[in-house]
Amino acid sequence: MKNTKKLVMILFVALMAAVLVACSNDSGNDNGANTDSETEKDGLKIVIISSPSGVDDRSFNQNNYEGILSFIEEHPNATVKDIKEPTGDPAAGVQAVADVVADYDVIVTPGFQFAGISQLAVENPDKQFILIDSHPAEVDGQTEFENVYAMTFAEEESGFLVGMAAALETKTNKVAVVNGIAYPSNVNYQFGFESGVNYVNKVYGKNVEIVELAGYAGTDVTGADVGGNYAGDFADEPTGKVIGNALIEQGVDTIFIAAGGTGNGVITAVKESDKDVKIIGGDVDQWEDGVNGSENVILTSALKVMDLNVERSLNAIVDGTFEGANVLLKADTDSTGYVKEEGRHQLSEDTISKIDEAYDLMQSGEVEPASNFNGHTPESFPGL
Repeated sequence: MKNTKKLVMILFVALMAAVLVACSNDSGNDNGANTDSETEKDGLKIVIISSPSGVDDRSFNQNNYEGILSFIEEHPNATVKDIKEPTGDPAAGVQAVADVVADYDVIVTPGFQFAGISQLAVENPDKQFILIDSHPAEVDGQTEFENVYAMTFAEEESGFLVGMAAALETKTNKVAVVNGIAYPSNVNYQFGFESGVNYVNKVYGKNVEIVELAGYAGTDVTGADVGGNYAGDFADEPTGKVIGNALIEQGVDTIFIAAGGTGNGVITAVKESDKDVKIIGGDVDQWEDGVNGSENVILTSALKVMDLNVERSLNAIVDGTFEGANVLLKADTDSTGYVKEEGRHQLSEDTISKIDEAYDLMQSGEVEPASNFNGHTPESFPGL
C-alpha cells in the first residue's frame, strides 16, 4: 500500500514538472522562440508550373527552378513540386494553376502565358504568386495585386550587349538571333540584339548583316510582324537544329539563342558543322552546354538573372516583407548583363572594353536599345 502511494506521488510530481516546463516554453515565445506560424512560413509548399520544355531545359525554366532550390537549401523544411504544362497555351497554363492552387502556399509561374493567373490571385488571397516575364492580366480595372509579385526584365539590355559582341567578333559579317515564341520578353531580346549590331556598325564602322530566314518571322502579341527567326516553340529541338543549319548555310558564324529548349537544337547544329560558328547563350551562362570535345562553341551568354530574384521573393514571404508589385528589373539590380567571367567566354579584351563602355552609356540613359513596346526600333533608338 505504501509503495502504491509512493508511486502515485512520483507520478504526480512528474506531471506537475511537465506542466511547468510547458508553461515556461509558452511564455518563451514572446522572447523570440519560433512560433507555429513561423515554422509554417519556413516550411513553404511551393509549386512551379513551367512551359513544355520543363525545369531541366538548361535555360529559362531551369534558372527559375534553381532559384527555388537555392531557397530550399537555406530553408530545408520547404518543399517544391514541378509541373510541366505540355502545350504552352495561355488558357491551359492558367487551368494548370487552378488545378493545384489549393494545395500550395506559393505558385511560381515562369512565362508570359501565365498572365491570366491574376483572376486566381483574386480568388485565393491567402496564396502568394510569383510571375516571371509578364505583368498580370487586368481584373475589373485592377492591374496590381497584393499577392502577386510580377517581374519582367529589360532583356533588350542583355540583348544589346551580346549583339555588340556578335558584331565585334564575327568573321563572316553575318550574325543572327533564334527565338522561341514572339512573347514580349523574346522580342525584347531580338530587338536588343539587333540594336547592338546596328550600334557597332555605326560607331565602329563595320558592315554586319543580321540574317533572317523566310518563313520564320515572328508575330508579337499585338499581331505585328517582328521578323527574326522564330521556331514557334520553346521546346522544339529538331526545329532549332533546322534553323541553325539553315543559318550556317547562309554564312552566319555567330548565333544568339533566346529560345529555351529549342536553342539546344541550334547548339547541336553548330557542334555538327564543319564551319567555325559560335553560339551566344540566352538567359543563363551556357558555357557547359557548348563543350564540343576539346573545343567550346559558346562565345558568351546574355544574362537574365531570374534565380536570384525568385529566391529574393521567397525570402520576402518568409520574413514577412513580401509585397505584390509589377516590377521591371534592370542592370541596377544585377538582373541583366552578359558573361565576361574568365574561363566562361571567348571574347577579346577589346570587345569587352567596347561593350562595357556602351553599358555605361546604357545605364546613364544615353543609349536606350529598342524593345517590343518602348517606341524605338533597332534601326532608330537613342544613342544610335
